[in-house]
Amino acid sequence: MKKIVALSLGLIALSLVSSCIDEKIENSKVKLVTAEEMQEILDMEDAQLVDVRTKKEYEEERIKDSQNIDYSSPTFDEDIAKLDKEKPVILYCRGGVRSAKCAKKLIDAGFEKIYDLEGGISKWKHSDKLKIEVKS
Repeated sequence: MKKIVALSLGLIALSLVSSCIDEKIENSKVKLVTAEEMQEILDMEDAQLVDVRTKKEYEEERIKDSQNIDYSSPTFDEDIAKLDKEKPVILYCRGGVRSAKCAKKLIDAGFEKIYDLEGGISKWKHSDKLKIEVKS
């Protein structure tokens, strides 16, 4: 009986360690960046800037040169499949929740270089040097 308990505990521990390693590998593919770091990436790399908010939110205000792929859209998976997997992708939403969920889907789809804007467009707006387009 003791051997069964010890073996069970060992398997549980191995399972937990394995899932933590998988999560760390997954998280290492997504780099959380500040607004300033994101601007540097945009200036230096041929990155794809993706706003994952709704079309309405995107039309009201957006970061210059971004494209809109609505995370809640029924065509979301098809839309992200049109992105170039060889190029870095920078994601943002309003506060960071939807872009984090989108990052997971991009990892599953085989993207390797993914950036997520920390604090979303809400933080971006408070950075003096950065550009935002607002619907007039």
